[in-house]
Amino acid sequence: MIGYVTIGTNDMEKAKAFWSTLLEPVGAKVLMDLGRIAFIGEGMNKPMLAVCTPADGKAATPGNGNMLAFPAGSREKVDELHARALGLGATDEGAPGARMPTFYGGYFRDPEGNKAVFFHMG
Repeated sequence: MIGYVTIGTNDMEKAKAFWSTLLEPVGAKVLMDLGRIAFIGEGMNKPMLAVCTPADGKAATPGNGNMLAFPAGSREKVDELHARALGLGATDEGAPGARMPTFYGGYFRDPEGNKAVFFHMG
C-alpha cells in the first residue's frame, strides 16, 4: 500500500549515512540517489524511506505528530535496532518495552529530530 515515505533533511550525506547504516540489518540500502532525494529500502518494489532537502529551499523540520514505524520481526530485534539507532546518534524517545499486550516498541529521534519506532506485534 505504501510506496515510500519522505522525511526532510538539512544534511543529505548525514541523513543517508544514518538511515542506510541503521536499516542495513533489515536488508536496506540506498537504492537511488538523485542528489536532493535518496531512496532507502530493500528493493524498488517494496516500501522505501526517502530523505530529501525540501523543494521550496526552506529548512527541513520534523513534523508534529509524524512518525516512522519499522517492523523489527521480534522483541530482541527491536532492542538491537533501538540500541543501534542510539549508537548512531539518535536520541531516546522511549526505551523498548511493551506498550500494550500485543505491541512492543522502542522509540527514537534521528539526528534531525524525526521520530521513529522499531516495533513487534504479537
